[in-house]
Amino acid sequence: MKRLLTIAILLATASPVLAQERTLIRGGFESGGFGAPVVKFSQIDGEFALFVGGRGGWIINHTFVLGGGGYGLVNDIDTNDDGVRDIELGYGGLELEYVNSSDKLIHFTAYLLIGGGGLSGPAVNEEAVFVLEPALNGELNVTDYFRFQAGAGFRWVSGVDSPGVEGSDLSSFYAQVTLKFGTF
Repeated sequence: MKRLLTIAILLATASPVLAQERTLIRGGFESGGFGAPVVKFSQIDGEFALFVGGRGGWIINHTFVLGGGGYGLVNDIDTNDDGVRDIELGYGGLELEYVNSSDKLIHFTAYLLIGGGGLSGPAVNEEAVFVLEPALNGELNVTDYFRFQAGAGFRWVSGVDSPGVEGSDLSSFYAQVTLKFGTF
């Protein structure tokens, strides 16, 4: 009887360990956030294009970022070779980012912007455009509150209906530098 009682007590105390519940996300929920100035180096219609902007996001469990950003063309683009700035482009939208191994000194992120913008200028009709930007980035943890990020992506622009300018003129590969400040 004693032996049976001992086995019953052992099974009762061991059962929570043996029957641990399996879940998709284990442990506590952690979140943080950041703000970041961004510089993008690209091309428009074969000419150098510099975009400056900013982004911010909510970081979920050090892995997923849900945020937004906005960017604007800051240099002159002369599509007609007449010495006049012909194109003004600004865009922004929802940004999603996956951060791989954020606790490592150097790690990578996969980023996607889905949004829209405005195209205007003497050489184009004023119009709204759709913008999609996927990118891959390397990220360096400089301090607990600062991360340096550099990467490359592709800006795809559609919805352009101006004479002499097409979506393919605005779509291009780009390189970017981002300075993230926040709690990661």
